[in-house]
Amino acid sequence: MTVGFIGLGIMGRPMAANLLAAGQDLVVWNRSAPAAAHLASLGAATAVDVAEVFARSEVVLLMLAGERGVDATLPRGTEALADLVRGRTVVHLGTTSPSFSVALGREIEAGGGSYAEAPVSGSRPVAESGELVVMLAGDPAVRSRVAPLLAPLGRAVVETGPVGSALLTKLAVNLFLITQVTGLVEAFHFAAAHELDLEVLRRVVDEGPMASAVSRAKLAKLVAGDWAVQAGAADVLMNAELVVTAARQAGVATPLTDAARELFAETVEGGWGDLDMVAVLAAVRGRSASPGGMEPGPRALRS
Repeated sequence: MTVGFIGLGIMGRPMAANLLAAGQDLVVWNRSAPAAAHLASLGAATAVDVAEVFARSEVVLLMLAGERGVDATLPRGTEALADLVRGRTVVHLGTTSPSFSVALGREIEAGGGSYAEAPVSGSRPVAESGELVVMLAGDPAVRSRVAPLLAPLGRAVVETGPVGSALLTKLAVNLFLITQVTGLVEAFHFAAAHELDLEVLRRVVDEGPMASAVSRAKLAKLVAGDWAVQAGAADVLMNAELVVTAARQAGVATPLTDAARELFAETVEGGWGDLDMVAVLAAVRGRSASPGGMEPGPRALRS
């Protein structure tokens, strides 16, 4: 089976590379040529456009930048979409609102295709190591067909039910991630303002009961002044907004996420959106009357 992969950004590129490493025949396309060229060097076939990806593939994986990315790539609302998807299975790997995914799935199915959503949990290093958690939703027959293809992407493929349920699960996970990292950044700034040894703080957190893969990775970046992107601040803001919107639709309060969303909005407005989510430190600093003491500045901004 030939699989198409569209969208080779921060997450898509290592995900596609892991599929190739697992022996999957892959046809790729990306708006910018260098990412596609890199995948070609690993054995992928490259397509000149989206239509060629669909023409050469039985299953097409989309790892695009939010709802705008999908709408800019697929000819939705036209007969051309049916021509693309007829007889194919489309798997939406990116993060959008659940309602967007449901509408996209209905449109693809109306055009004669099959659809599944499969958002992932994890940042770029997790994608590179093939340890993502994939949440898979769709018709049971489609899930059964797609799950083995997605297995090389991560440590687990967890089926969640009908379309919409995987993205709601992803938003619940991201709510925890966003508030956890924001709290860690605030704790780091608190310690720095009191001129504590930040390496000592890192050791205590890393050795303590609250340690996790996320806390270890993000605290190491904070101590090093490394804001190079793993999970971008602008993407985190988008996710926070999706969480809050879904919560309001269900009548659910999200006080911690509301506060984090405001901080990430300030981060993006301040020009830090292309950097890692630890750049929310800039917004915390901006609200503080006292400087961060021994807190390092953002020295390493390269990816």
